[in-house]
Amino acid sequence: MFTHFHIEMTRLALEDKFSSRALEKIITANVYQDRVRGQIGHDEYHFDNNAFEKSYAYLEAQRALTISALMANDVFSAWSAFGRLTHTAQDFYAHSNYVHLWLARQPERARPTPAEVDPVDPDVIHADALRSGQIYLLEPLAFIPGLRRLVLPLLPRDAHGWMNLDSPARGPNFQYAFQAALKRTKIEFEQTTKDLSDELRQLFSDK
Repeated sequence: MFTHFHIEMTRLALEDKFSSRALEKIITANVYQDRVRGQIGHDEYHFDNNAFEKSYAYLEAQRALTISALMANDVFSAWSAFGRLTHTAQDFYAHSNYVHLWLARQPERARPTPAEVDPVDPDVIHADALRSGQIYLLEPLAFIPGLRRLVLPLLPRDAHGWMNLDSPARGPNFQYAFQAALKRTKIEFEQTTKDLSDELRQLFSDK
């Protein structure tokens, strides 16, 4: 998703969990994943190129780093690791066909609202049809103003340029991706903190 949406959903999901200082550190680490060096050769940061196993492993590695940093009283490193984790978890919904598959499973003529989306439907997460956008060599040119309309038709339909739900310009399914990512951010917080002691929870929240 575009940077300002990562910022918005992270703030909405976590502003009641952290101090403003902690939240800003988490957000900074989240959006840093979209720097140029984070876009090249790091499919696991964004669930790109069908790198599901690598991305899930990356999530768990960042969760482990968050917890180990807290145990070492290194709260700044914990916030950074958790920020990186949230970015990857959020991109799953914008860079894959999860939303499309989830909506296809709903009863005909009973399209749920975006707020009703289930971000962890196991039948969709483990579906054989689940895919994420492929990054082709021409892909970066599609982000240059004026070139997108020329480059996009040259890309296969499984390209990130066609599949992504990075902004409202991608159609009504963007709102489902946004709400699913927001909910998933809350889930990741609960998953990360569920076994922490009260002392470590307090340290993490910085409140």
